[in-house]
Amino acid sequence: MCNDTDSIQAIQWTGDGLRLLDQRGLPADEHYLAPGDARSVAAAIRDMVVRGAPAIGITAAYAVVLAVRQRYAESPRCWPALLEEDISLLAAARPTAVNLAWALQRMRRCVEQIAGDPVPVLLEEARRIHTEDIEANRQMGSHGAALIEANTSVLTYCNTGSLATGGYGTALGVIRSAWTAGKLQQVYASETRPWLQGSRLTAWELTRDRIPVTLITDNAAGFLMQKRRVQWVITGADRVTANGDVINKIGTASLAVNCRYYGIGFMVVAPCSTLDFKLARGALVDIEQRPAGEILSLGGRPIAASGAAAWNPAFDVTPAELVDCLVTEQGVIMAPDRAKLAALKSAGPGVSKFR
Repeated sequence: MCNDTDSIQAIQWTGDGLRLLDQRGLPADEHYLAPGDARSVAAAIRDMVVRGAPAIGITAAYAVVLAVRQRYAESPRCWPALLEEDISLLAAARPTAVNLAWALQRMRRCVEQIAGDPVPVLLEEARRIHTEDIEANRQMGSHGAALIEANTSVLTYCNTGSLATGGYGTALGVIRSAWTAGKLQQVYASETRPWLQGSRLTAWELTRDRIPVTLITDNAAGFLMQKRRVQWVITGADRVTANGDVINKIGTASLAVNCRYYGIGFMVVAPCSTLDFKLARGALVDIEQRPAGEILSLGGRPIAASGAAAWNPAFDVTPAELVDCLVTEQGVIMAPDRAKLAALKSAGPGVSKFR
């Protein structure tokens, strides 16, 4: 078995600036990019160099540090107004993931309290966001693993590990913790079209940790459940609305429907920073539409008939009533709904049990 130490550091702040593991080249090509300003970081987020809601938020927080370093040097008196242009640019990079707006708002609040050189203060806040995410992931890993019985096999979707977070992972953090506890027999990873995050990224992380992983095509998931090969489907979330609806990688809702039909547990793992209490339900979320070329081609080569159109939403909405449990760093909410999420919100920080 692996231990629960995670060696992957996809987001790094060095003495000189930000380094991002370019996830587009994985698993064959591992190299880092060093974007030097907010515009370059926004492009990296938009172009999938970095992806995953928590990772996007952390990266954006470090991008604010890059931006303020430049703006403060340009104008020690007017830098806050100039910085707001960069923050707005970052916010528009991938608007569906709520962690992006959440992290930028934290950095904004920090700006409002600064007197003097803003760079060290904002760098400390960005590092705090990064560290808090890793700690939350480990807490969620422990909470979620407690729900899993011995000799269990699970299916996961997209990528929710160290590559998608500050480290350890959300859904993959639960899987790591369950594996360390000796509860898992097998992990199945759905390939996750069109970017293949399951086959390229999740399988890469699990094989590095020596956790047995078997890849399936996305459309094999229902048959896998019918054959009783898995007992849980464990996913992350890019946003959870006030009523418990889950916005996650396109295809998640189909998994939830299959789980309910076949009696398979459906677990969503998401930090409290992903909870959006301002939106009443998932139908109100503006779903990001990705370029058609992502599904009309593969590896730069056309795979569809010339002249075919494409519809390419990045996310879908899973109704709360299909979610068996929502795992956060504050505890587990069984059958999440509006009242239970409101109770979690009012409880404030700290580990509580919401079973």
